[in-house]
Amino acid sequence: MKVAITGGKGGTGKSTVATALAVELAKKNKVLLIDADADCPNNHLILSIKRKKAKDVFQLIPKWDFKKCIKCGKCGLVCKQHAIVSIKGKYPIFIPEQCNGCKACMFVCPTGAIKKDKKKIGSVYYGKKGNISFVSGEIEPNQPSSEFIINAVNDFVKSKQNKYDFTIVDTSAGTHCDVISALENCDLALAVTEPTPLGKHDLELILKLLKILKIPCFIILNKADVGDKNLIEKTAKKFKTKIIAEIPYKKSILEAYSRGIPIRDKNISKIADYIRII
Repeated sequence: MKVAITGGKGGTGKSTVATALAVELAKKNKVLLIDADADCPNNHLILSIKRKKAKDVFQLIPKWDFKKCIKCGKCGLVCKQHAIVSIKGKYPIFIPEQCNGCKACMFVCPTGAIKKDKKKIGSVYYGKKGNISFVSGEIEPNQPSSEFIINAVNDFVKSKQNKYDFTIVDTSAGTHCDVISALENCDLALAVTEPTPLGKHDLELILKLLKILKIPCFIILNKADVGDKNLIEKTAKKFKTKIIAEIPYKKSILEAYSRGIPIRDKNISKIADYIRII
């Protein structure tokens, strides 16, 4: 079973829940934990797992043959990432850090002056601790498109997932392309939120996305005793789902997190039991 820990808003406790849930499930099962937040992976820090590099990830970028270039400027006009600066009568200036590999410049070039090249944009890592196998992706600084890293992570684990009882996917914040890539082929999503207006707003966004992707979802209310719980209850009712666990705001959880120790809370055991039953 492949379970996504998501939620839209950053800072709600997705990684806290994902790592704690992986530890709890690993007491009786073999677990694969995927850290799919390529911009800020931290599961290995919380679990004190030493990562090893599995592979580098490369992305297509353009390369100009200036012998064929007629300085028309069309490549710069179609570049939505502003990675190509075109000045009339001059050769284009390319900023590789901005490029997301869309190939628009190659399609529009009238002389075929633009060929394929590549750049390193990140890496895939792996590790192990007890019954937990761990995989993560990490993007290189100044690169724009982390979804390519998550796609590489998905490819890396594709042949391995059947070896495990549970796969836990810790997504990044938001509802953008890398989150969609992370949610690929998930059987269930647990949306972690907090009882605040911003928590409610971003929870609605992720629930809308999960509905489009046809992934069933339940809600985990973190920091449950801070704010207005009614906000989240109304949202759950609106989207015809339910809150399956409430984790309180406790100093012991903060201290454990700061020391890189997975949290221990009866609600985590409750979530693990719920998943096992499903």
